[in-house]
Amino acid sequence: MKSSEKAYTLYILKCSDDTYYTGIAIDVEKRLMEHNTSDKGAKYTRSRRPVELIYREEYNDKSSALKRELTIKRMKRSNKEALWTCG
Repeated sequence: MKSSEKAYTLYILKCSDDTYYTGIAIDVEKRLMEHNTSDKGAKYTRSRRPVELIYREEYNDKSSALKRELTIKRMKRSNKEALWTCG
């Protein structure tokens, strides 16, 4: 990856109601803070605060991150949990 290219992080958050939220970001720490403290967080997470970062994967391009996000969003809960419990 060239130094001018940005890495994308696919992330999974655990919400206060024990549900999961999946997204992508360039700066996942900043995005986590937005989910927890500002109106810039996703509508889904705003009513389920606090949220906790429980999983992440790095990608060199946005397209790959978005494809993986869609795959994970379609997974059953148990398959999502296997990502971080069996790894």
